[in-house]
Amino acid sequence: MLAKLLLLGLLSALLMVADHRLRISQPLRASVSLLVTPLQWLILQPGQLVDAASQYLGHLDEVQDQARTLQSRTIAQAQRLQEVEQLRQENQQLRQLLGLHNPSMRSSRAVEILYETADPYSQQVVIDKGLLAGITQGSAVINISGVVGQVTRVYPLVSEVTLLTDRNQSIPVMNVRTGARYIAFGESAGGNPLLELRFVPASADLKEGDLLTTNGLDDTYPAGLHVGRIARVDRRIDNSFARVSVTPSAQRHGRHLLVLRPDKDRPLHRGDTGQATPEAPVASMGGHS
Repeated sequence: MLAKLLLLGLLSALLMVADHRLRISQPLRASVSLLVTPLQWLILQPGQLVDAASQYLGHLDEVQDQARTLQSRTIAQAQRLQEVEQLRQENQQLRQLLGLHNPSMRSSRAVEILYETADPYSQQVVIDKGLLAGITQGSAVINISGVVGQVTRVYPLVSEVTLLTDRNQSIPVMNVRTGARYIAFGESAGGNPLLELRFVPASADLKEGDLLTTNGLDDTYPAGLHVGRIARVDRRIDNSFARVSVTPSAQRHGRHLLVLRPDKDRPLHRGDTGQATPEAPVASMGGHS
């Protein structure tokens, strides 16, 4: 038994030395490796897929967070730029600004549009933030171009935003060129979303291309936000009022919006809920509760 063990040990040593020197088992190893490699690849795939998916989701979340932050900053910067023309006009008119309350200094929340409502008689969109995220009814909603609308319904997880072009919406505006104040109403003519200035005297100083901004006299919209530009002024001889059509600044492009929380430092009136009152004659009016 011991002799067999010694013989086998010696034979093993000789085979190892021969294989090391002469590469006798190399073809066999190559054949086995060729057969085993696909099996090894298949075994490793689930783990590699899990790692790749984890890295992809991690990078995706990071990119989405960066995109939301950038979009929020871009819209906030656009809001500040829109206020420049209003402030310049006020400076030209030598208005005393020191000591006045600045309505534009409000907290905001970036949101995303989920979908448009199916009601053919209204123009509303649903956003992905609600009561749990601090969204309140009556908040102004803007994008990079200007005022989009107003939050009219708030649920725990989502909210409804009624667009300015909805026929039940209105917003107080100011002509940047002249300083005159009006009220713009939603108007969709032939499916084309527009705004309309009503009860405007035919002799009013209005020109096509005039910029209309929020005047800041209500409790909803800060001053200086772009609302639209006058597209057409129709003065009729048989009517004492002119028909003024306005193209809204905030068209439906992009999914990200900014919700401006209401100004808590100013007294609230019943007009915030959508009805005009004597105490707030120019408050924003929405037809939805």
